[in-house]
Amino acid sequence: MELINSHRELKVYQMAFKNAMDIYHLTKKFPKEETYSLTSQIRRSSRSVNSNIAEAFRRRQYPKSFLSKLSESEAEAVETKNWLDFSLACEYLSVENHRIIDTEYDKIIGMLVIMQRFPEKWTIKT
Repeated sequence: MELINSHRELKVYQMAFKNAMDIYHLTKKFPKEETYSLTSQIRRSSRSVNSNIAEAFRRRQYPKSFLSKLSESEAEAVETKNWLDFSLACEYLSVENHRIIDTEYDKIIGMLVIMQRFPEKWTIKT
C-alpha cells in the first residue's frame, strides 16, 4: 500500500468532497423557503462527511479517536441520504440526480465501514 500523506489523497475523501459540491450546486435551485431548513441541513451534513474524514486522518495515532471520527462521518453520510430522500419527495431533485448521489453515498459509507473494520491499515503505530 502506497503511503498517504494527506486526507486529500484518500479516495473516500475525494468522493465525499465531490458529492458535497454536487449537492451545493443542486441546492442552489431549491426554493428560498427551504434556505434555513432543508438546504442548510443537506449542505451541512454533506460537508461534515469530509470534515470528519479529515479529522480522522489527523487522529490516526489515537485509534479510538480515529474510529470515532470515522463513525461520525458515516452517520453524517446517512443523514445526507435522509435529506436526499426529502429533497426527492419534495420534488426538488430529479429521480436521476437522487439515484446518482444516493448511490455514491452508499459507496462512501461502504468505504468508511471498511476503514472502521480494519483500522490497523490506517492508524499510526507509536
